[in-house]
Amino acid sequence: MPEPTVRWVGGLDGRMELIDQTRLPTEHTVIACRTVEEVWEAIKALRVRGAPAIGVAAAMGVVVGVQDAPDDESAVREAVAETCDYLATSRPTAVNLFWALDRMRRVTEARRREGGRAVKEALLAEAKAIRDEDARMCRRIGDAGAHLVTEGCGVLTHCNAGSLATSEYGTALAPLYRAHEAGRGFRVWADETRPLLQGARLTVWELMQAGIDVTLICDNTAAVLMRQGKVDLVLVGADRIAACGDVANKIGTYSVAVLARHHGIPFYVAAPSSTFDLALESGEAIPIEERGGEEVTHGFGRQTAPDDAKTYCPAFDVTPAGLVTGIITERGLIAPPSREAIAQALA
Repeated sequence: MPEPTVRWVGGLDGRMELIDQTRLPTEHTVIACRTVEEVWEAIKALRVRGAPAIGVAAAMGVVVGVQDAPDDESAVREAVAETCDYLATSRPTAVNLFWALDRMRRVTEARRREGGRAVKEALLAEAKAIRDEDARMCRRIGDAGAHLVTEGCGVLTHCNAGSLATSEYGTALAPLYRAHEAGRGFRVWADETRPLLQGARLTVWELMQAGIDVTLICDNTAAVLMRQGKVDLVLVGADRIAACGDVANKIGTYSVAVLARHHGIPFYVAAPSSTFDLALESGEAIPIEERGGEEVTHGFGRQTAPDDAKTYCPAFDVTPAGLVTGIITERGLIAPPSREAIAQALA
């Protein structure tokens, strides 16, 4: 597997390091985040992206936020509160961000009256635990979904839900890695995923590094491939899943789900249990981040639209549960997804 997307180096006085995904695939750069502002910017600017990886980065960002606080419990608690509130403003859709910050808050409360130093050490241990738990969950997701990737099949994926989006292995790509390790031959079709091309820049790069047969396609080519019978399975990730099974994922996922249903192709979502937000009854309640219009009009620095062109640039869309064949989690396959099945699987 590739090197970790997000990692902590050293002890309490250490630093968070991450692969700067905005520079891939032409430049492989690891950057260090030594301030909370740098962590916030890394999340906002998509230097680190993917719901699980964002959660890990946020947890480690809390450790960064308490490093300069005196070893006084009240000072550390204040630093945790300020850091969590600040990092929560970076991106609104990925539930793992808020889940990880809540865990860090709970650790702080659980260590009350143990001293500021003890709280700091507990926060670092919790951040590392979140990272390690995510790695284990991704492997189990791979095990739960590998049987879907059969010999000779064609798999379509959208955006990037691989090791770059998590601590290890990924979510939607985890079954592919497991099937590849088992010696199965198959072909992956990767949507480019406009406007930021996470599929082209990240998924294709990642699968090529692993030696998996992958072909890049324009987003608007998926329907033709399905009609030609070259797609047997769709695998995508998720940034938030409502209690009923509605799934928020990278913009364009809903379109792929509609196409898959029309062509009779199974559409699977892979996500850890931390991605479920059972407080939300349906996908209509999922907050959808809107990105700046320059990502559409001036993609990667080149103007491709007239001056003052109006834009609409949501980062995510919601796929209704009725279009989802199943959700692959570290606890097994939920198929078909329903409120009752999800509640039982996560109980």
